[in-house]
Amino acid sequence: MAVRNYRDLKVWQKGVDLVVQCYRITELFPRGELYGLIGQIRRAAVSIPSNIAEGNGRDHLGDYLRHLSFASGSLKELETQLWIANRLEFVDEPRLDEVLVGTAEVGRMLSGLKRSLRRRRSQPA
Repeated sequence: MAVRNYRDLKVWQKGVDLVVQCYRITELFPRGELYGLIGQIRRAAVSIPSNIAEGNGRDHLGDYLRHLSFASGSLKELETQLWIANRLEFVDEPRLDEVLVGTAEVGRMLSGLKRSLRRRRSQPA
């Protein structure tokens, strides 16, 4: 299937799935964390598919790659925040592991997409 827009990208779809997972997990956090860790986790998670979509909508390949790099950074930020939530006992090991499987998958997919785009950029016109 050809990629017509960002919604066709599996990495974007998996990124949205990750957002949903993070929202569901943070619903279980203490209300006192609403403007702390809950907000941070949700913003980082939302940033991943958002940057994939924004980069895909750019006219220049370099801009696309830059936004994919932002998405990768947000992914690492999200993983860190989830580990902190686990250390604070807001999220248990099984739930943490489940989400980290998703972050690892999205990370591999982002790396593959960046690699593919770099190859395309280095090919003669």
